Amino acid sequence: MVRKMTGFTLIEIMVVVVILGILGALIVPNIIGRPDEARVTAATTDIQAIGNALELYRLDNGHYPSTEQGIEALVNQPTGYPAPRRWNPDGYLKKVPVDPWGEPYRFVSEGRVMDVYSYGADQKEGGEGVDADIALSEL
Repeated sequence: MVRKMTGFTLIEIMVVVVILGILGALIVPNIIGRPDEARVTAATTDIQAIGNALELYRLDNGHYPSTEQGIEALVNQPTGYPAPRRWNPDGYLKKVPVDPWGEPYRFVSEGRVMDVYSYGADQKEGGEGVDADIALSEL
């Protein structure tokens, strides 16, 4: 009995390599040429994830963590007022995130209202473009 060998031909492999090369030539410069815009997108995604974790915290405990307890309350069980009723022992985030510019995300909680934000590239309140503040309340 003769077995027929199957696999990719050299032509098929070359076609795939050429297609990947074309895609790389078109996409990579767009990504590399826009690092500030990528950081803004990353910050927006982080803030949305923190907001979702805060909502889970509120569903479990009946309230958001206080401003003093901060985002740290999503990683480690907080102390102080208001005490969590049913804090998830696994936490709500794996670690306290920092924004793409290396600064901690800011968190303000006033009763049933909370906000998570980053001051953007310039790390100052206000600004335009990549220096603009990025806030959960504005997403």
